[in-house]
Amino acid sequence: MSELDEFRREKDQFFGESHHSPLLPEQRQDFSGLNYFPENPKLRLEVEVEPFEQQDQIQIQTNTGDVRTYRRYGRFEFEVDGQPAQLTILENEDGFFLPFVDSQSGEITYGAGRYLEPTPIPGGKFEVDFNLAYNPYCAYNERWSCPITPPENRLKVPIRAGEKVFDPHD
Repeated sequence: MSELDEFRREKDQFFGESHHSPLLPEQRQDFSGLNYFPENPKLRLEVEVEPFEQQDQIQIQTNTGDVRTYRRYGRFEFEVDGQPAQLTILENEDGFFLPFVDSQSGEITYGAGRYLEPTPIPGGKFEVDFNLAYNPYCAYNERWSCPITPPENRLKVPIRAGEKVFDPHD
């Protein structure tokens, strides 16, 4: 079993059994696991992030109307199946945050986007592993407040890695 398979197994167990799960009790009754893309090594990236000269604070609205403050840390460029793409990494007191929407959003992936926590690595780079892309908790029920992906992180390419859209009937 790969490290990713073990991670997913543990996550599915948490979602199905824990009272801290974002799933409602009635959703947990028939829960058999989240839907995932197969592991995609091409979307496990080490990227050079160009920090913004002026790291502006931005206010991001949540699905419940709250507002969260982030700092625009920097941007990186990458390719997906030969197509160029770029994303902005945000930062707050909890660390680095990468919300994004891909071209499959609303069909194969969650419509409001998915999240990642990029990891800084030596040499001014970040590890960005889209295989770990996950749905925000508001994808499972409306009681959760989740930041809405900013326009600059809406991709025109598909990211075929990580979690797919949640279907409670699967």
